[in-house]
Amino acid sequence: MLQDYSTAVAQPTLSPEPTRYDEVVAPDGSLRPAWKALASSAIGLTHEELQRISGDIVRFLSDDGVRYSRPGESPSWWRLDPVPIVVSAQEWAPLEVGLAQRAELLNAVLVDLYGPQTLLSSGVVPPEVVLGHSGFLRVLRGSAREPHPLLITASDVTRTATGDWQVLADRTGAPSGIGYAMENRRVISRVVPELYRGASLHRVAPFFQAVRAAMIDAAPGETSDPRVVLLSPGPQSETAYDQAFVASSLGFPLVQGSDLVVRDGIVWLRAYGRLERVDVIVRRVDASFSDPLELRGDSQLGVTGLVEAVRRGTVTVVNGLGSGVVENLGLAPFLDRACEVLLDEPLRLPSIRSYWLGDPAELELVRARADELTIRTIDRSPLPADLDPERLLELVDAEPHRFVAQERPHHSQTAALGPLGVRPEPVVIRTFSVRYGSAYRTLLGGLGSIMETGRVPRSKDVWVLKERPDEPDQRLLEVLPMTTVRAPAAMVPRVLEDMFWFGRYAERAEDTLRLVIAAHGLAQDFRYRPWSAGGQTLQVLVRKLHDLSPGPDGPPDAGTLDGAAYDDELRSVLLDPFRPGSVAQSIGSLRDAAQAVRDQLSPDVWRVFGAIDRASGVLADSRLSLQVNDSAGRMLTAISALHGVTDSMMRDDGWRMIVLGRAVERCQQVVRLVDGTVSTRRGIDVDRDVLTSVLGIAESAVTHRRRYRGYVRPAGVVELLMFDADNPRSVAFNLERIADALHGLPASTGSTRPERLLADLRIELEGVDLARLVAIEGERRPYLEQTLGAVRGLLTRFADAVVEVHLAPAPTPRSFDLTGSA
Repeated sequence: MLQDYSTAVAQPTLSPEPTRYDEVVAPDGSLRPAWKALASSAIGLTHEELQRISGDIVRFLSDDGVRYSRPGESPSWWRLDPVPIVVSAQEWAPLEVGLAQRAELLNAVLVDLYGPQTLLSSGVVPPEVVLGHSGFLRVLRGSAREPHPLLITASDVTRTATGDWQVLADRTGAPSGIGYAMENRRVISRVVPELYRGASLHRVAPFFQAVRAAMIDAAPGETSDPRVVLLSPGPQSETAYDQAFVASSLGFPLVQGSDLVVRDGIVWLRAYGRLERVDVIVRRVDASFSDPLELRGDSQLGVTGLVEAVRRGTVTVVNGLGSGVVENLGLAPFLDRACEVLLDEPLRLPSIRSYWLGDPAELELVRARADELTIRTIDRSPLPADLDPERLLELVDAEPHRFVAQERPHHSQTAALGPLGVRPEPVVIRTFSVRYGSAYRTLLGGLGSIMETGRVPRSKDVWVLKERPDEPDQRLLEVLPMTTVRAPAAMVPRVLEDMFWFGRYAERAEDTLRLVIAAHGLAQDFRYRPWSAGGQTLQVLVRKLHDLSPGPDGPPDAGTLDGAAYDDELRSVLLDPFRPGSVAQSIGSLRDAAQAVRDQLSPDVWRVFGAIDRASGVLADSRLSLQVNDSAGRMLTAISALHGVTDSMMRDDGWRMIVLGRAVERCQQVVRLVDGTVSTRRGIDVDRDVLTSVLGIAESAVTHRRRYRGYVRPAGVVELLMFDADNPRSVAFNLERIADALHGLPASTGSTRPERLLADLRIELEGVDLARLVAIEGERRPYLEQTLGAVRGLLTRFADAVVEVHLAPAPTPRSFDLTGSA
């Protein structure tokens, strides 16, 4: 790989642009010092080996459920190139110093803009640059209490053709990407273990520990056990994975605006059955959306009254509200002078050359070079995609203070895997700094991105080698003292509701899969013999499947001899996400519920989804009939593994809700399976085959065979599936599970509506005469149908009551109409 890459870099080019700085190969063709240290370990990285590694990366990222989406687009799988960016300690040192100084400077600028405004009054920064930026929140002017409102910062950097570092952009509002950087490191360490172990590089984990300590230390006052939460826009956010990863890794609850409430100027978490005070909010919601009362009245993402709590100093917001103003692209031309004024030292790490167009002289200069520069708004607000240069200049002339022009960066390049081998690609590195103790510490590493347009960019792991093998990781000898008090687990109603539906959708998918597998087995043997007992049993199961998951065209006709019709029907049930009750729809809803509570679940959950996705993909690409059964079986195995994962959870309220949801759904599915199969008589042979299939679908065939020695009759099937308290698949058994889970919930008093309805369900089953239940009138069993209908209705009412009593959400945020028109 290294040899091929060196050859590719050495190829002459006709491009008029200067040669990019190469992170792997020096101008004389030799390896850079960082890669020279890894050469012996990297010798086995051939093109073929890298292709295999790339496939492993895709599988690992899929198993971990790592996704990303551009704003306005549906989520896509995260992409990771197998070749890391490797930087020596000597090359990283000036960047580390410059980033630490830059974080201090941005913090000082932020404090000044919301405080004395020395930079504006002295003319160092034109007022229009700040006051014309959407990130400057006027309501917070003069209210800043925190001397270090920037706890964590990010900067996108690259190298010039001469190898000097420069900053392309700063991220200070709600910096994202650190979770993706950690995930990249985890995956790369697994797919190239020899290279990883052979490199003396800084591990990332200690930096996460420092971040956690800094968040806890940011709590106001002398709180001995501060509550820290991560405020997310929700699971549909483009960086939802990053948010959940950070929350889970740091051990902080992942909350949404509706989970918090402000009372008497204090922020509280709506924990289940109580309110818990919140001391620190790690914000991933845009500042302007954080408080619908004083900021954006149409926001449904924020917390009403948060600004007032910040004013009173009862809560710390990380990063501080209004901190997005120092992301301002228009500040870049003035940072050198600002650094001298605020820090009394020269700026060490320059920004890319920028021109603020509110300055008439700069505007005229840019007019002459408009085709060589990139013109943007100072707050990065989007411009029309089809905007021609002439129209763009018209917009600039109308409001020149809102625009900035930048030189086009000449990114450094590094090795990246492509279809034809390893080739040079331009890259940007996102770096991160945290206020740790009394100074800013920079992550020795970062998140690399290959500069591609029109798709989710490929990311790269960034390795910073140690200066000495015994150097502490991240140069952190120890983590600042943290609380040793055990924090109470906080479950908000929204999380519990997602857990409840997580259990229901998992059970629904499993039961549908079992029915599909049973129907496919019969279709293989009897699809061309519809008149046989097996053929009629197939029709019963297909109709039942259509009852559970209605399709647009109905089930295949009973007399059809088109064998492919059954496969098409079963494929539709497995793969069609728009078909009600389909496996695909249940899995999609299950994934959404899991994504909303990702910080509460084991990473093994996402391996289950990865296995299901792979099985679905194989089925979608194959027309073989046997593939239906194979893919359905693989999906069923994955769902069974999911139940094993959840059974290993802590026995808290979240686990109880999963148990409740799963047990309620299992009762519903058993009742619906029995209704229409056992409740109708079709003849001795057909009834025997139908009852045998029902037992198999309900995973009770072995128990029934041992108990009744293979003699299948309706009474035995009904008793086993409805009344047997020792059968985990029976209604009676799952009512006991429901009772145990319900009893452990704080809102249960013994007389709540769910408990009363559960008692009614038990009475309904206890008062049943089995002989009467299976008695035949004509071709039907009317008492069985009546009992099943009553149980099904009570189960539906019980599930609704659980939601009303135990999962009552916070009031839906309402938009504030500041115009007073309606």
